[in-house]
Amino acid sequence: MALSDLTVRTAKPREKEYKLADGGGLYLLVTPTGGKLWRLKFRVDGREKKLAIGTYPAIGLSDARKRRDDAREVLAAGADPSREKQQAKHRAKVSAANTFGEIANEFLAKRRREGLSASTADKSDYYISRMGPVFARLPIAEIAAPDVLAVLRRIEATGWPLRC
Repeated sequence: MALSDLTVRTAKPREKEYKLADGGGLYLLVTPTGGKLWRLKFRVDGREKKLAIGTYPAIGLSDARKRRDDAREVLAAGADPSREKQQAKHRAKVSAANTFGEIANEFLAKRRREGLSASTADKSDYYISRMGPVFARLPIAEIAAPDVLAVLRRIEATGWPLRC
């Protein structure tokens, strides 16, 4: 039997955790401390797996059902939804580590090790420091040509050419 919003809202904690099934493998896990956690039970290659969908009330019943349906589509395509979730989390972490500031500093350090002259390295540092405050924390993949153009125009307005 499918859950109703009222049933989810009024679920009370018990001595032991218990489940309220919704259908299609989706259930609400109610913990003894009063936490309400959405979970999805499914099978991949004959093995039972579980996918954490989120907490109630941050994720409501309709949103949990939508996420269940999305996971079922991934499963129907032959992929493991929990593995896909882990990979997306890893990609986001890697993307966040690849910021303009990190890559620019790494590039300059490499060029210095390769024998870049001190004056050229200083100029590069200067140019990057002028652009850095705007881009330093942005993932490199999110920086587009219009963003670069806007920064260059702002720098140009302060006096071009730049001098070290």
